[in-house]
Amino acid sequence: MYEAHQKVYPREVKGRFQNLRTGMVFLLLGVFYGLPWLQLGGRQAVLFDLPARQFHIFGLTFWPQDFFYLTLLLVICALGLFFVTALFGRVWCGYACPQTVWTEVFLWMEQWTEGGRAKRMKLDRGPWNREKILRKGAKQVLWVTFAAWTGFTFVGFFTPITELGARLLTFELGPWETFWMGFYGLATYGNAGFLREQVCLYMCPYARFQGAMFDRDTLIISYDEARGEPRGGRKRGVEPKSVGLGDCIDCNLCVQACPTGIDIRDGLQYECIACAACIDACDSVMDRMNYPRGLIRYTSENALEGKPSRVVRPRTIVYLVLLLALATAGATGLALREPVRLDILTDRNTLYRETDEGLIENSYTFKLTNMHDTAHSYRFSVTGPEGIRIETDPPEVRVAAGETRTLAARVQLPPAAAENPGGEEITVRVRSTDDAGITGSETTRFRTPVGRDF
Repeated sequence: MYEAHQKVYPREVKGRFQNLRTGMVFLLLGVFYGLPWLQLGGRQAVLFDLPARQFHIFGLTFWPQDFFYLTLLLVICALGLFFVTALFGRVWCGYACPQTVWTEVFLWMEQWTEGGRAKRMKLDRGPWNREKILRKGAKQVLWVTFAAWTGFTFVGFFTPITELGARLLTFELGPWETFWMGFYGLATYGNAGFLREQVCLYMCPYARFQGAMFDRDTLIISYDEARGEPRGGRKRGVEPKSVGLGDCIDCNLCVQACPTGIDIRDGLQYECIACAACIDACDSVMDRMNYPRGLIRYTSENALEGKPSRVVRPRTIVYLVLLLALATAGATGLALREPVRLDILTDRNTLYRETDEGLIENSYTFKLTNMHDTAHSYRFSVTGPEGIRIETDPPEVRVAAGETRTLAARVQLPPAAAENPGGEEITVRVRSTDDAGITGSETTRFRTPVGRDF
C-alpha cells in the first residue's frame, strides 16, 4: 500500500548554476551566523528581546504596539514570494530556502567524509567495519557540531549572543535557552541530515500550491523533448541524426544529480525545486559530446513551443503594484513613526471640576513610553481653545530607554472659552528637553458643563 522511502544520493556536479547556489549558501549562512555578532551603538544590531517586549533591528526599536509593521512585513514577504514565483518559478526553493541551504551544507559534509555518490552507496550497502564506523562517525561529529552551532546562533537572536556564549562556557544557561538550543539544533540535524528532500516533497505547503502561481510564461526547468528524443547511447562526436537519435544520450546524470531524485525528462513536476543541478550535469555532457548546451534549461512553456514569452503580464503587474504600495506605506510609516508614545486616560470618576480660580479643570493620567534608544526628559504642552493650560506632576519627567512612566495631569480652561456643548477637542504635545527632534502628540476630549443637563 505504501512505497518504502528510497534514500537519494545526489551526485556532485559543477557548473555555473551550482557556483551560484554555492555563493548563495555562503551568503545566507554568513548573514545568519554573523548577524547576531554585529554590534551597533553598543548593542546587538538585531535582537528580539521577548522578556522586555522589544525588537531591536539596526537602530530601530519595535514594541508590541508596532505589531502592524510585523504584519505588513509578512504580507510583503508573501507577495514578494508570489511575484518571484510568477516570474522565475521556484528559484526560492532552489537557491534561498533554509531547508535547501542547510541540506546542501550537510551534503557537503557527507561528501567530505564518505566520498562521492558511488562510494556513499557502496558504503551504505557494505557491512559495518572499521572504515565505515570512522567515516560515519566523522560525518555525525560534523553534523552534530554544525547543528549545535545553528541552535546556539538561533537563540542568540533572542538573548544577547555574547552573554549567551559566556553562560554556555560556564554551564549557566537558563532552562528555556537550553530547550530552544537543543530543539532548534535537533530540528536542523533531523531536517538537513535525514529528512532532506522529504521536507520538500511531503511537508512544505509551498510545493503544493506554487503551481497555482505558474502560467505559460513562468520560468521553469524543462527538458527539450523535441531536441532530445529519441534517446540513446552513441560514441562521442557522432552526429545524432546520422544514427536516428536525438541529443540525449540517456546517461541519467540529470537524475543522479537531482536532490529530490526525479527525472526532469518526464516533464514538469511539483518535486522539482529549480536548483538547476540537472542543467549543469546535462551541459557538461553536451560539452563532452560537442553538442550545443541547453537540452535541459531554464525556459517557459511558451518558449518551448516557439511562442513569444512575456515577462510583463497582468499577474506580475498586480503583484508588483501591490508590493510597491505596501513597501511605500511601510517606509512612510517608519519615517513618520514617533519615538515617544503618549497614551491619555481620562478620569472617569470626575468629568470636570471648578478650581478656586473659577477655571474648569479635567484630570488625566498620562502614560509616556520612551521608544528611543536612550533616556530623555520630557515636558508637556496643550493646544486648544484660548487660555487653556496644562499642569503635570512632576512638571518634567525623565524616562529611560524603553520605559513607560505614568503621571497625573490637569488641564484647565476659562469658562468663557468653553463654547462647544459637552466639551472641546484638545491636543496634548510632549517634547524632549534634551532633543528637540523627539516629539509626540495625542488628541483627547476636554469635558465642560456647557450644554449639559443637570
